[in-house]
Amino acid sequence: MTMQDPLSDMITRIRNANLREKVSVAMPSSKVKVSVAKVLKDEGYILNYKVTEDKKPVLEIDLKYYDGKPVIEEITRSSKPSLRVYSSSKDLPKVKSGLGVAIVSTSKGVMSDRSARSNGVGGEILCTVF
Repeated sequence: MTMQDPLSDMITRIRNANLREKVSVAMPSSKVKVSVAKVLKDEGYILNYKVTEDKKPVLEIDLKYYDGKPVIEEITRSSKPSLRVYSSSKDLPKVKSGLGVAIVSTSKGVMSDRSARSNGVGGEILCTVF
């Protein structure tokens, strides 16, 4: 049986690991998941990530905590396979008045909403993080 929405699975695994206060979380790897993990690391929401390959590639994310609380308070999927959400560079959402980050898949790669605005590109809003 194939997974219908792998990115939703990644977000759910991160959310569940944060609730259980896990140090790290592992999941099947893909290029999009690695790109999202890179944005999360660049924005300071996770400590690190790595891809290991035995038989199948596995993405392992080291979660970040501050004073015993997870840094990622809220992570939600915006665009789904049943309802894609696209936005131009001018209309990209500001998550929690700019305190959070929207992760956007653009023609120049996966990047944060701030990077997309500065590059003048829009795209599909994958998820929001606060």
